[in-house]
Formats: sequence, structure tokens, C-alpha cells
Amino acid sequence: MNIEYIQIPNAPAPVGHYSPAVIHNGLIFVSGQLPINPQTEEKITGSIEAQTRQVLVNISEILKAAGSDLSRVLKMTVYVSDISLWGAVNEVYGEVMGEARPARAVVPTKELHYGFLIEIDAIAAVLKP
Repeated sequence: MNIEYIQIPNAPAPVGHYSPAVIHNGLIFVSGQLPINPQTEEKITGSIEAQTRQVLVNISEILKAAGSDLSRVLKMTVYVSDISLWGAVNEVYGEVMGEARPARAVVPTKELHYGFLIEIDAIAAVLKP
């Protein structure tokens, strides 16, 4: 079984026992991303819009490091701390994703790490298998 582990260049290694992304059989599995700037480790704790944008930027950077991009996302799972935030999340999501419309699940959850409001994971196709 050929598995490739992906790390974002110039970013700190994950704190836990996991990889930011794993490639297998032409698919990229991106771990849940929180609104943390990977270069500075700054935790983005402001508005849901700012947190959503940072999470999607993190996913985009991981996909670039893995040889793909947001247009190749097949599925995203969005974990949100309060479903009442969904409208604002969906607006930023649409702006960032553009024409890409991957399958998606939204999971309301009581709490996320560090008091964040959102976490997103993704599955994408490698750009050039």
C-alpha cells in the first residue's frame, strides 16, 4: 500500500499523532483544519467569517503542497459550534470555493478545540494522478 504523508512547507508539524494530509490512490485526505495560521501559529478567534476564511486557506495550502487545489475537492465536512452561524459560514465558503461545489456535510457540535467556532476536513483528487 503506497501512502504519502503531506506537511505544509515552512509550517510547524502537527501537535498530535496525525498528518495534515495523506495521499492514497489519487485521493488526498485532509485532516480537520482549525483557524490557525500555520506559519505564525496565531489562533484566529475573531468572527466566524474570519475563522472560516482561515480554515479554507489552510485547506488550500495543504492541497497545493499535495499537488491539488480547491477545484479538485470532492467532499468537505464542516463542523460548526452553533448552527446559527451557518449562514455566515456558507457565504464565505461560497466566496472562497467559487465554482467548485463539492459534496458537503454540516455537523453542528457543542465545542471545538481552543473555543474555535469551525473546523473543516476534506477529500480531494490529486491534480495529476
